[in-house]
Amino acid sequence: MTIMTALGVVGALALAALLGVSDAPNAAAALLGARSGSYAAVAAWSVAWHVAGGLLAGEAVARTVVGIVHVGAGATATVFAAASLTAVGFTWVTTRRGLPTSASVGLVGGLAGAGLAAGGVGAVEWGGLAGGRLVGVVGVLIGILLAPFLAGLVAGLVDHAARRVAFRLPRAARREVHGGLWLASAAVAVADGTNDGQKAMGLLAVVVSGPGSLGAAGGIEAWERASCAIILAVATVLGGRKVVARVSRGLSRGGAVDDLSAQCASAGVILAGAAVGLPLSTSTVVTSAMVGAGMSGRRRHVRWAGVLQIFVVWVLTIPVCALVAAGAFELLRRLP
Repeated sequence: MTIMTALGVVGALALAALLGVSDAPNAAAALLGARSGSYAAVAAWSVAWHVAGGLLAGEAVARTVVGIVHVGAGATATVFAAASLTAVGFTWVTTRRGLPTSASVGLVGGLAGAGLAAGGVGAVEWGGLAGGRLVGVVGVLIGILLAPFLAGLVAGLVDHAARRVAFRLPRAARREVHGGLWLASAAVAVADGTNDGQKAMGLLAVVVSGPGSLGAAGGIEAWERASCAIILAVATVLGGRKVVARVSRGLSRGGAVDDLSAQCASAGVILAGAAVGLPLSTSTVVTSAMVGAGMSGRRRHVRWAGVLQIFVVWVLTIPVCALVAAGAFELLRRLP
């Protein structure tokens, strides 16, 4: 195994861990925000369903991610190592501050920057809409930008309807909403494991087996799938508590009905993205859904200062990661 291959493997597995720290904790935020269980119980529930999602994931998202860059076989591992390690570093710094930054967005920026450094403009699949699917850097960014608005809209509509129903229910029946939150949280965890898990799996498969590995009949190997799924799920518990606290208490002051509506909308949007091969950001989808659900009640339920802070970080992620990844590629390719 060459140095670049080893770095590519480390970068892919580190990306899985950071996706667990930065994106995956959003699946547990609603349960803790509604005080439906202890952190230990919620974390164990989240880990189990994230692993299940990763093991059941397809390969559509993985193909989209690795298709962003087209360079020679000799440079692929270096580009992927630079992009993934950049996304990991940026996400680690921001997550330590409790901001639900998306490692997925950082990875797209990192791939574009490293690809440009490796082969110029032609080495990057800028894409857009092709064959009814969003592909390439532009396509993925369009999807990442549209998904939060869709999640917020769906969550707001669902929450408006749910509030009408809940208002007519007796008080004892309203307690069942907390049971629904556990199921909705499981759905978000499965969706996240399916979508986020494929990003690391795709990078790992190509670094280990070559650029044509995802087109082969075997696709992603079982050990590659299992290792990424388990690392992502375990990292959710080990490092994501600050992000859970920010999302569960820092964006909205709504009740259990709002949280349930947001989780249902989030799971639907993320699973739809995985089905069409669109690598979405769980952070952006879940936080936008929580804002949408909060606004359907009263706008003062939304903590706009927290929303603005997160939005600024999202906007800066792409250009910062692109520049850092380009520099990282130049440094890595000088290694023996």
